[in-house]
Amino acid sequence: MKDKYEALKLDNQICFPLYACSKEIVRMYKPFLDDIDLTYTQYITMMVMWETEEINVKNLGERLYLDSGTLTPLLKKLEAKGYIKRSRSKTDERNLIVSLTDEGRLLKDKAVCIPEKMAGCVRLTREEAFELYRLLHKVLSTAEDEKNG
Repeated sequence: MKDKYEALKLDNQICFPLYACSKEIVRMYKPFLDDIDLTYTQYITMMVMWETEEINVKNLGERLYLDSGTLTPLLKKLEAKGYIKRSRSKTDERNLIVSLTDEGRLLKDKAVCIPEKMAGCVRLTREEAFELYRLLHKVLSTAEDEKNG
C-alpha cells in the first residue's frame, strides 16, 4: 500500500533542490561580487543595464522577476553608487526610466570575468549547463503563464 504522505517527503519535492541550488549559487557568487561591491540582486540588475543602457522600471522588474518593493531600494542603492540614474519619462511622467551612467559602464569591465569564474565553481559540462538552463526557463515560463492566467 502506498503511503498517502509520500508526496510530502522533502526528497520528493522539485522545489527544494531548486531553492537550495539557488541559495548555493548566490553564495558562490558572493566573493566575486564583494570584489566589485555588489550584491547578487544588484549584479543581475547591472547585467540588464549593461545590455539595455536604458529601461523602464516596470520592464526591468518583469525581466528580473522582482516587484517594486524590492526594486525601488535596490535602484536607490545603485544610483547612490553612481552606476545608474533614475528619471521620469519625458513622454509619460508616470514611467520611471533607469539609465546606465559612465561609471556603470566602467563597472562592466570589472565584472566581465565573473561568469567564467562561476563556470569553474559549477561542475557541469557545457551541454548539462545548457539543458539545465533550458529546463529552468521552461519552469519560469510555466509559472508566468499561470500568473498571467
